[in-house]
Amino acid sequence: MQHMVKIARKFGVQVVVGVNKFVSDTDAELEMVRQAAIDAGAFDSVIADHWANGSYGAEALAVAIDAACDANDRNNFRLLYDDSLSLKDKILTICREMYNAADVEYSDIADQRIADYERQGLGGLPICMAKTQYSLTTDAAVKGVPTGHTIRIADVKAAAGAGFIYPLCGTMQTMPGLSTRPVYRDIDLDIESGRILGLF
Repeated sequence: MQHMVKIARKFGVQVVVGVNKFVSDTDAELEMVRQAAIDAGAFDSVIADHWANGSYGAEALAVAIDAACDANDRNNFRLLYDDSLSLKDKILTICREMYNAADVEYSDIADQRIADYERQGLGGLPICMAKTQYSLTTDAAVKGVPTGHTIRIADVKAAAGAGFIYPLCGTMQTMPGLSTRPVYRDIDLDIESGRILGLF
């Protein structure tokens, strides 16, 4: 969590951390997490139990977010990289600044696709990394905040219509696209029996 606060601060914005309060959490545990967020540079860290109390449980969090927005200086906002950088330079910047990596390694197909996309005029698009959420590395088993590792890019895809390039890191896979004919068209109700048809 502390690393995530530091990442968000790189963009020049105020950060608020919401700490979910569950019935088994002690006040000391909640305060320890809340203070760790503040120590990492968060504008505020607020205990919330909206899972149990709905919007009332998130009221203090909403107030903190509103205060953080008021405290933001729009002149401090910055992007991580300039769009004019090459795709590889953008990827390297993300890997170093976000994931504490030392280097990036590309498969042959990833190298070829990057060259193709830049030749096709897509080099100015932003990057959206497809990587395990369980680690800063491409190995989900590596926990904590490791440094000096290499991010391995297996493939690179273009979402040209959406306007971004997405490298596939490690063994990451993406969901298949939706069909042109939605499945809901095959779902029906048998009025006589009340049975739903076409779900399975």
